[in-house]
Amino acid sequence: MTLFNKPKSNIPLQTRSNLKLLLSFFIVLSTSASSTYLLADKPNHFDGKYFFNQPLEPEMQSAWKVWWYYFTTPRVDAIPEKPLPVQKLEWATWHALQTDKVHVVRLGHSSLLLKLHGQQWLIDPVFSERASPLSFIGPKRFHPLPIDVDNMPMVDGVIISHDHYDHLDAGTIKRIHPKVKQFVTTLGVGKILQDFGVPAEKIKELDWHQTAIYAGVKLTAEPAQHFSGRGLFDRNTTLWASWVIESQVIADPVKIFYSSDSGYFDGFKKIGAKHGPFDLTMIDTGAWDKMWASIHMNPEESVQTHLDVQGKVMMPVHNSTFDLALHPWYEPLELVSAIGARKQVLLATPMMGEVYVVGSVPSINPWWRNHMRQHPAAQ
Repeated sequence: MTLFNKPKSNIPLQTRSNLKLLLSFFIVLSTSASSTYLLADKPNHFDGKYFFNQPLEPEMQSAWKVWWYYFTTPRVDAIPEKPLPVQKLEWATWHALQTDKVHVVRLGHSSLLLKLHGQQWLIDPVFSERASPLSFIGPKRFHPLPIDVDNMPMVDGVIISHDHYDHLDAGTIKRIHPKVKQFVTTLGVGKILQDFGVPAEKIKELDWHQTAIYAGVKLTAEPAQHFSGRGLFDRNTTLWASWVIESQVIADPVKIFYSSDSGYFDGFKKIGAKHGPFDLTMIDTGAWDKMWASIHMNPEESVQTHLDVQGKVMMPVHNSTFDLALHPWYEPLELVSAIGARKQVLLATPMMGEVYVVGSVPSINPWWRNHMRQHPAAQ
């Protein structure tokens, strides 16, 4: 689904050369790691070595076919012509926010900062310039960070949804882990965090349907339809998950759902029936394509996921920071805005760094339109 005609590629040849070089480094850096968990009750999504999706493992194109398709498909507006604006978030401002509310800030892509009635948590922080195993090639961010990472205060915890480079960044973890009290992640990812310097005692791994509670913040890992791996030969040796986040400090808990990366599947309805309704959903809305439709949702499916889990306000994430797919950089927010309006879904689309107060009616802020080369005819 697209609102825009796609002319021949306008991506510089050097960019494509860099992407091809990146592929070669993936091959060089790949390992053949495998899972070796001794689980008391072996789940039906783990065979002793690999994790897989439920109820069915979706059919996937071969990695080589996907790469060839990616490199040869014409592109249009894959990246903005100039850096996108952000709203600078000062730590003094952040500290001054009321602790009787829940606040959420998009920091870029799927990186989120939450203040849960005073408890401060990060989700999938990626603060490096590139979503890549290497610092000099790979998808480069479209905008500066809205926060000063060096002066970041101590945070209560970090949630890591899965091990892909745009969600788990070595440079970021090495930089921030001394200021993090607790890391909560999925099975297998703890070893990677330890490799980045995080002490084992600060890491909690969860299987699907498992829960951890920290100072009034309840975290539950639930299924998603995706995959894992940081190279070509370690696929699905760690687990991926969506997340239910509850702030239980007050009598009436505030519930947030983070889909992480996922294709659309009936598991979302089960999550809604079990945990919903949610005051806010943060839904994967970006980097979809027909070639990998089973692991990333298109905007129509993203909105349906919000409805399935019984969300009240939807915040589209996984967009507007890195070039990870073939659609124009602005298409996720344009399409989801049109679909959300049609289905009467309240959308929160804050600028990076802008604070959204959970429970409030989001203001309409199509900030990306001032930076689009072409404007869609249909809104």
